[in-house]
Amino acid sequence: MEDLTLDQPRANPADFAEPSAVAQLHCIDPANRADEADSIAMRLGSAQFRRDYGLRYAYLSGAMYRGIASRQMVVAMGRAGLLGFLGTGGMSLEQIRTDIIAIREQLEPHQAWGMNLIAQVADDAMERATVALYLEQGVHAIEASAFMQITPALVHYRLQGLVAGPDGTVVCRNKILAKLSRPEVAREFMQPAPERIVARLLAEGAVTERQARLARDVSMASDICVEADSGGHTDQGVALVLLSAIQRLRRELGCDPRSLRVGLAGGIGTPEAVAAAFILGADFVLTGSINQCTVEAGTNDAVKDLLQEIDIQDTTYAPAGDMFEMGAKVQVLRKGVFFPARANRLYLLYSQYESLAEIPAAVRTQLEEKYFRKSLDEVWRETRAFLATRGRQDDVDKAEANPKHKMALVFRWYFGHSMRAAINGDTANRVDYQIHTGPALGAFNRYVKGTPLENWRARHVDRIGRQLMRDAGALMLERVAALTAN
Repeated sequence: MEDLTLDQPRANPADFAEPSAVAQLHCIDPANRADEADSIAMRLGSAQFRRDYGLRYAYLSGAMYRGIASRQMVVAMGRAGLLGFLGTGGMSLEQIRTDIIAIREQLEPHQAWGMNLIAQVADDAMERATVALYLEQGVHAIEASAFMQITPALVHYRLQGLVAGPDGTVVCRNKILAKLSRPEVAREFMQPAPERIVARLLAEGAVTERQARLARDVSMASDICVEADSGGHTDQGVALVLLSAIQRLRRELGCDPRSLRVGLAGGIGTPEAVAAAFILGADFVLTGSINQCTVEAGTNDAVKDLLQEIDIQDTTYAPAGDMFEMGAKVQVLRKGVFFPARANRLYLLYSQYESLAEIPAAVRTQLEEKYFRKSLDEVWRETRAFLATRGRQDDVDKAEANPKHKMALVFRWYFGHSMRAAINGDTANRVDYQIHTGPALGAFNRYVKGTPLENWRARHVDRIGRQLMRDAGALMLERVAALTAN
């Protein structure tokens, strides 16, 4: 992949020399509204952000688990002058490598693309191996998600891309877009890499002394994506509160807004939401839920059929399988499935009892017949074998010694099963589909109702991006015209 981060434009420099979008709104010729709306759309957000990535619009599609944000999605976004991130969570290294090669083959060197790096709290080796693969394959843009602190893998990736520019300033070849929803995490990414981690990597020979010195002058992230309440893992944050808080933090830390941009995700599914984000000062917007119901999404067709019918009230919260014991939440589809109710009951049982043996016989029978469709003993045997093949014998030993932990692992089986059923379109287990999505998709469904995009088979991720941005530009023109008329 060509370097996306050197300070040189990928499009006509004149595109970035115009006044801001909002500044132009008062002087638009009504006879040219459509063209001018698109012109405004191309200037929404940070010009430096668009320049660094070579984008037509400051619009991104975020990563979604197990390639739901597929390589086809990434390619379509890149060809349209947008930026998409491949959803690598749950994928093997070989799958990731294959997709990187395919993406590079289908895109021109100047077209933007990126990969997801999800925090691996229980598998540091996988996190570091993924970064090693990205460095080997020349991946210059990653979306770092679910990180609560800076890890050696993140620092390794960032530092490996640091070089001194002709004028002595530090050039960051490897860009990190940190998706987060907490100010304390944002603070970590807005500051230079922790010295203790840099020293450790230096001692290991993973970075050079020059890279270690350059690291003192740059933040860990090039971009912060503030994630409000969203599909999948969510802290249920409020966009108005979060975005302004993170923007204020950037000012307090003295960060240059041209080199550390702050964008918004979560609830972005209509032109009104896009326009609101930019009016609030977002440097870019990132969409998620609306993209899983597109032709390019790695979602099964049966799931897409369900998703295109949902409204804004058709999602709810359920325990997150990967952080089950912690009580973390994911936002999922509620309409037409039993997964959220069943998942919440499993967590309630886990909270009430200390072992599987304590669960009343009638309840256990219901779990085996309705939820798992096999005995809990059989579920444990499958789980134990799976953990052993993954080199996690210590987890097995802990479960054999700790009945509570064993119960958690058995219950976690249901979450993996429900996710696989949805990904594979297993109609026999349709009621157990675990589908991560948020109300933004319901809002989008309302927005496109009665239009050619009502059916998901006509929804292409790049077309959605262009239409949302252009309609947001038109909306801003309309609102400004109304204001100036009074």
